[in-house]
Amino acid sequence: MVDEKTAQLNRLTSNLKIYFPQILDWFKDLDTEMLCALLQRWPTLEELQQPSPAELRRFFHQHHCRNGELIEHRIQEIGQARPAIHDRAVIEAKRVVVKVSVQLIRSLREAIAELDGKIAEAAAVHPDFFIFDSLPGAGAVMAPRLLVAFGSQRERYDSAWEVQSYSGIAPVTERSGKKKWVHFRVACPKFLRQTFHEWAGHSIATSVWARSYYQQLRSRGKGHHAAVRALAFKWIRILFRCWKDGVAYDESRYLATLARRGSPLAAVHVAIVGKSV
Repeated sequence: MVDEKTAQLNRLTSNLKIYFPQILDWFKDLDTEMLCALLQRWPTLEELQQPSPAELRRFFHQHHCRNGELIEHRIQEIGQARPAIHDRAVIEAKRVVVKVSVQLIRSLREAIAELDGKIAEAAAVHPDFFIFDSLPGAGAVMAPRLLVAFGSQRERYDSAWEVQSYSGIAPVTERSGKKKWVHFRVACPKFLRQTFHEWAGHSIATSVWARSYYQQLRSRGKGHHAAVRALAFKWIRILFRCWKDGVAYDESRYLATLARRGSPLAAVHVAIVGKSV
């Protein structure tokens, strides 16, 4: 449904560029109830210029837009705008297509919100949810996805490497004679790989060691996505242990482990703490 909504938003943007491009400047985000309602009611510039400024203000207020300066700017722009084209055949055809796209986007928004609610309810009562909810950067979106990624059957994976390779986070090493090369894994469940990749990216902002590790890789010349995949590889090892043992992730405990092992990541953490004190 999310992919379908994205496709409809792309179609909507494409059609608006042809006959009503001004709307894309006035509203930066097309995926809002306010814009859907506006295009459903006034799908062309000609129709949008018919209501009075007072009526437009009421519309914006009803849709929770309280920025007076922004509202007045939009009203002024609407009044001064000139049609991009004058071909009535094109305008009328695009008018119908845009209204259909808007209806589909609104329906998809409602369905996605309903499913998000059901996912949250199901995740909250799952006995393992506390493990994934404790992860830095997981939040309401990624925690349920990570829970599904591992599942409830502890016997499914015997090692973190099995998760890393199956998900596509682990690279592929190939050898031929004396040559060896490492490359990105293509054959894997794409959404599963995306889940670990996205979460690792989010963790950079909330985990001290993850941020330090990412910056360390970037300083060595690694690209952003390569560094995030390497971080995800490391995270899966940690999460696998938490999942197997049935315990929540504890950042301070992991940092203490890094310190005992003499890891430079722990040294960075100590430096940061020392500066803050």
